[in-house]
Amino acid sequence: MRAPRRVGISGMGYYLPERVLANQELEQRLETSDEWIWTRTGIRERRIAAPDQAASDLGVVAAQRALTDAGVAAEAVDMIIVATASPDMYFPNTAALIQNRIGASNAGAFDLTAVCAGFQFAFTVGAQMVAAGEAERVLIVATEKFSYLLDWQDRATCVLMGDGAGAVLLSADARQGEVLSSILGTDARGIEQLWVPAGGSRLPTSHETIDRRLHYMKMNGQEIYKFGVRILGESVEQALVKAGLKISDLDLLVPHQANIRIIQSAARHFHLPMEKIMVNIDRYSNTSAASVPIALAEAKETGRLGPGMIVALAAFGAGLSWGASILRW
Repeated sequence: MRAPRRVGISGMGYYLPERVLANQELEQRLETSDEWIWTRTGIRERRIAAPDQAASDLGVVAAQRALTDAGVAAEAVDMIIVATASPDMYFPNTAALIQNRIGASNAGAFDLTAVCAGFQFAFTVGAQMVAAGEAERVLIVATEKFSYLLDWQDRATCVLMGDGAGAVLLSADARQGEVLSSILGTDARGIEQLWVPAGGSRLPTSHETIDRRLHYMKMNGQEIYKFGVRILGESVEQALVKAGLKISDLDLLVPHQANIRIIQSAARHFHLPMEKIMVNIDRYSNTSAASVPIALAEAKETGRLGPGMIVALAAFGAGLSWGASILRW
C-alpha cells in the first residue's frame, strides 16, 4: 500500500460583502444595545450580503482569490468541495455553480453540510483525497449567506451571524500549511439545540411553518455555549496528540468565531496569550462555515503566519459537530 502523500495549502482567499451592519443600527430595530451585544458576544459589526447576492456569489470571489494566491489556473483543480448551510437552492449543488463560474472545467464538485463545522469536515475530506492520490488539487470553499436564515425579530439570535466566504487550495506540492492531523466528531443528541426546523422533507414549507417562523435558526444559547467551551479545547488537544505534539508546541490557534468568551476560555485552557489566537469576531461576527478560512487567510495577510509555526484550526456547530486540524506552516 502506498504511503499517504504530504498535503499542504497552496493558496487562500476570502470575501466579505460590502454592507456593514453595526450594533448601533440594530439598536434602532430591536430591544437591544451595542453594550449588550458586545459584552456577551464580542461582536461590534457584521457583513450582510446584498439582496441579489447568493452563497455561490460570495464563494466565487473567495475561490478566485485562493487560486490567484496559489498561482494555479482553475482548469488545474481536480475537485471542489463547498461547505455551506445556506446553498443557493436545493439542487444543483452550490459547488457546481461555483465550478461553472470560475471555469474549473476538469473538477468534480459537491457540497458538504456540517454548518459551522463545515469547513473542518470539507478540509479533512479534501486533504485525505490528496493524501491518497485521488486528486492533485482540491479547492475547499466555505460560503455562507446566513443572514437569510435569521429571524430579525429575535434579538437573541439575529445579532450573532454574518455573511462571508473563505477558500483554500490543497495540494501535494504546497510549500506551506502541511496538514499533520485532523479529527472530526458529532453528537446527534444535541440536534435540537441548534437547528432550522422547517423547509426540508421532514417539515415542508406550508402556511403554518411560515406563520410559526420555523424557517429561521433556533438556538439554545446556554447549551451551545457550554458545548463550545468544552469541545474547542478537547478537539484541539486530541488533534495535537494525533500529530505527536503538545499544547506547548502550539504557536497560533485559529478558532471558529462564535463567541469571544468561548475563545477566551480556550486561551485560558491552553495557557495561550490572546496574541496567539486569531480573532476577528468583532468585525465579522459568526460567519458559520466560513469563519475559520476567513480568519486563517487574514492571519496570513497580516503576517501572523511564519515558517515552521504549529497552527491549530478548530470549529464546532449544529449537529452537534466539531473538528480540528493541526498544520505546520
